[in-house]
Amino acid sequence: MTETSLLFKNVTLGNITLNNRIGVAPMARVSATFEGVATNQMVSYYTSFARGGFGLIITEAIYTDDKYSQGYFNNPGLINDEQTQAWKKIVDSVHQAGAKIFAQIMHAGALSQGNRFIQETIGPSAVQPKGKQMELYEGKGLYRIPREATHQELSEVINGFVNTAKRAKTAGFDGVEIHGANGYLLDQFLTDYTNKRTDKYGGSTKSRVRLLVEVSEAVREAVGEHFTIGIRISQGKVNNYNHKWAGKEKDAEIIFGQLGHAGLDFIHVTEYEAWQPAFPKDEATILTSSGLDNSDLSLAALAKKYGKVCVIANGHLEDPIKAREIIENREADIITLGKGALANHDWVNKVKKGEPLAEFNEEKVLRPNARIKDFEI
Repeated sequence: MTETSLLFKNVTLGNITLNNRIGVAPMARVSATFEGVATNQMVSYYTSFARGGFGLIITEAIYTDDKYSQGYFNNPGLINDEQTQAWKKIVDSVHQAGAKIFAQIMHAGALSQGNRFIQETIGPSAVQPKGKQMELYEGKGLYRIPREATHQELSEVINGFVNTAKRAKTAGFDGVEIHGANGYLLDQFLTDYTNKRTDKYGGSTKSRVRLLVEVSEAVREAVGEHFTIGIRISQGKVNNYNHKWAGKEKDAEIIFGQLGHAGLDFIHVTEYEAWQPAFPKDEATILTSSGLDNSDLSLAALAKKYGKVCVIANGHLEDPIKAREIIENREADIITLGKGALANHDWVNKVKKGEPLAEFNEEKVLRPNARIKDFEI
């Protein structure tokens, strides 16, 4: 076996088989129409990755209702027939080029900074998000303080995920990925400092992961047992990159354990560097450790340990050797690339041929005049 040949072996994910273990990570874009309809430009964009050899493509985040879910102006939705038909063109083109494609479905919650339907935002609690809105996506200034979502609104959130997943299936997608990461609504419920609720969705880690579990279970029931579904999980957020779960491995055990029983086929974890320990120890911890808390496992490895489902790892894995090692070490089954894929739409074909890879160049990739603004989130 050559140094990277493990990356090119087939792998089963739910009810589908990928022709290799390399995927394109979901990356937020603002190149749909104002009405959230996918464009021909997007057909070319996604198809280029398929032609470049990627076995799996996960789309940018797609909003799930005509209320609070949209995160940015000109990001796409999947809530009506026109949007569904536009995505079908992308799906068909990607399939013709030989790849599988999943729809990532999302509710932005308190991080929404461009919503054509409603100006106010909702979240688990009335806590202002950290940091400032992303200017890359035409945001400006501080995030608004969200209104605490009612139980009725949370039912509508769940229904939004369900209906969008059903439309994804109708459009021919091979699966869906529920966005539970990066600081958006589901992650806001999971995060201790944004979730101050005292009802069944707040308090303990098990309660804070409840909404993610309920969304996963509802989507599974709606699409049936043979349609591939998964969820994306992270510690860091677009507005707080360095966040770590306070309960460390115990939190990971609860979060991944609960999700592993929610009907999911995979968990997609993203960290800044996927192979690094999920909870690095500071010097004081090392000096006083009794040996009972000495785990150096990555977040991907913890998802594998406690979730007991297929794991996709993301985070600066554009080095083929790093990508191979995380699979070889059984920390993950599949890897996804963000910036590495943007710099090399043909990353897979290049690595197979032993050709040099291009470095990520932000000015070259982020082309405001073309209204294509990609960012790995």
